Amino acid sequence: MIKNVTIGQYFPGESFVHRLDPRTKLLATIALIAVVFVSNGFAGFAVIAAFVLLTALSTGVHLKFLFKGLKPIFFIIIFTFILNLFFQNTGEVLVQFWVLKITTGGLRMASFMAVRLILLVISSQLLTLTTSPISLTDGLESLMRPLSKIGFPAHEIAMMMSIALRFIPTLMDEADKIMKAQKARGANFETGNILQRAKAMIPLLVPLFVGAFRRAEELALAMDARCYRGGAGRTRMNQLKYTRLDLLAALAVVALFVAVIVVNRVCPF
Repeated sequence: MIKNVTIGQYFPGESFVHRLDPRTKLLATIALIAVVFVSNGFAGFAVIAAFVLLTALSTGVHLKFLFKGLKPIFFIIIFTFILNLFFQNTGEVLVQFWVLKITTGGLRMASFMAVRLILLVISSQLLTLTTSPISLTDGLESLMRPLSKIGFPAHEIAMMMSIALRFIPTLMDEADKIMKAQKARGANFETGNILQRAKAMIPLLVPLFVGAFRRAEELALAMDARCYRGGAGRTRMNQLKYTRLDLLAALAVVALFVAVIVVNRVCPF
């Protein structure tokens, strides 16, 4: 399960998506998430899925790795599916057991919400997989810079988000090592009821949190030793610039938005 976490990992490459400005990718991801919520049928989801899959193929990231990132939220997807399946009672009744019944409307809504959640996760993964943490920090800070005029700590917020994304793979690797060490000592994380499994996670979580706090303290000391004082007066080695590729990417996202709206009107299913 731990090895399946892909959020925060970055895969270097020279693809069209890798070369885009991080601000373009951030805005495109936000727009893509908005498009997913705008779609009101499976036909619109099919258009979005085709766009996302083509984008993923162009990055060089294997689809198997991309879909592997869905495993950590598999329980959430199943829970969302079941919740909508039994609590949406519109349409024709397909199966009924006591007070629980499955209807055509419930089945459609359950499938609809599950597919929406999958598309949201995959779209977010493409951003972190094709953007380095440093570029992501620069893009976030640049987009939030106008808010600094009203006292918003744009640089600090962007730095915290970047550090959080950077240390997700590190913490996952450390958790995997701790879990293997505990298994070698006889710990069992896979059998028993929910309470037993939760109790078995204590030997894993305690050293993991201790290590996380230790890393945070070491990072704070290192930044302080290098006289880090925030974003005031700081310069960058690589300046962000929009290119024709960014314009093409923006036009592609706008075309997707228009296509989904048209599909919603023509084929609302």
